[in-house]
Amino acid sequence: MVDGDATEMSTPTPPSGRAGPADRPGPLHSLTGLRFVAALLVFLCHATLAGSYIPPYTPINPYADPDLAAALTWAFGTFGFIGVSFFFVLSGFVLTWSLRPGEPARAFLRRRILKIFPNHLVTWALAMVLFAAVLTPPSRWLPNLLLVHAFFPSPEFFLTVNVPSWTLSCELLFYLLFPLIVRPVRRIPQNRLWTWAGVLVVGMALVPVVGYLLLPDQPSYQGSPASVAQFWFGYFFPVPRLFEFVLGMVLARIVLSGRWLPLGIAPAAGLMLLGYAAVQVVPFLFKFTVATILPIGALICAAAAADHRGAPSVLRGRVMRWLGEVSFGLYICQGIVLFYGRWLLGPERVFDVPEATAVIAGLFLANLLAGWMLYVGVERPIMRRWSHPRRGTVVAPARKATAVGSAPEAAGAVATMAAPTGPSAAPPAELPTVSVVEPR
Repeated sequence: MVDGDATEMSTPTPPSGRAGPADRPGPLHSLTGLRFVAALLVFLCHATLAGSYIPPYTPINPYADPDLAAALTWAFGTFGFIGVSFFFVLSGFVLTWSLRPGEPARAFLRRRILKIFPNHLVTWALAMVLFAAVLTPPSRWLPNLLLVHAFFPSPEFFLTVNVPSWTLSCELLFYLLFPLIVRPVRRIPQNRLWTWAGVLVVGMALVPVVGYLLLPDQPSYQGSPASVAQFWFGYFFPVPRLFEFVLGMVLARIVLSGRWLPLGIAPAAGLMLLGYAAVQVVPFLFKFTVATILPIGALICAAAAADHRGAPSVLRGRVMRWLGEVSFGLYICQGIVLFYGRWLLGPERVFDVPEATAVIAGLFLANLLAGWMLYVGVERPIMRRWSHPRRGTVVAPARKATAVGSAPEAAGAVATMAAPTGPSAAPPAELPTVSVVEPR
């Protein structure tokens, strides 16, 4: 998933406007390492599925022992919910943290489209050549190609071609709306940031309530306790996932303004374990986001705050950073390497414990290799070549603060993601000055 390439997120400029060495404790590499952890959770979920997303829909889970296979499906089945929610919150966090005040919206959108579409096009084409073309009519593969397929309330659309690409449909909506959403988010007074974070969490909690009260409970989605309509609305539909994205934006401001709690990475990870336990007992539709959103937000903020103050973190090591950099490829290749690779091994074949474990390990290494190849062959060169303004192009400086309600827009100027304005805006010390190169 895409959220922040090397995650080399800048630190805020002090009120004087001058940033010195003491003001820059270093890039936020711990979030890069956490991206790999989230991608690994999604892989473990997919690798132990009781049924594939491509014909003949036989189990991905390779274990012959039915009790063990069922136990692993149960244990890892909600990892996908956690990983996806983590990525959506992280996207809003990273984009807000690395905001370039005054940058034209078109420059921002160019970077984000170049981040997701090349990888998507390559994996889409591979999936079509290998298996999807004979299974998917143009009326279904075209929405997938354009990344609008998650807006269709049918698995015949949102689970077509390369299955994990449905999350990119959500990300595309986030990116298109970010230049509009960031203005009101940056105008939230600091003393109301936590209030707005709570409002967004309540909004997330209302999504499953709407699903239970207003949507039909039949037909069942792949044998789950939810109907197709309920599952789509609560999980795949991009619009309700905006709550997570905007929460990430607000959390970034909380950390930047120094209002984050004194909570370290280890205690936050402990909260994630409690969230995982909660997922197992809450009603099904609440498993998607509500049960784990607080621990996810806490872990992201704790990791960012630790890096911001220069605290040591095992997530910042060179290996974890490399794994995080290839995490987008690791994620988006799963629809091909894992699902199609498992089919090549024999869709009906199951294995004893040692062999089945070796199968999962082999599929993971193959997926990691494919993700690395996508990163070095597509994602990185394209981002280096075309994601930045041409030489001679200058990003407009942030405008001076103006009174609330004013509209300081130069005649003919393009829309910009400007610095906050008015007395309710965040002070200059909260504004980052250098952008991060971002993934998924």
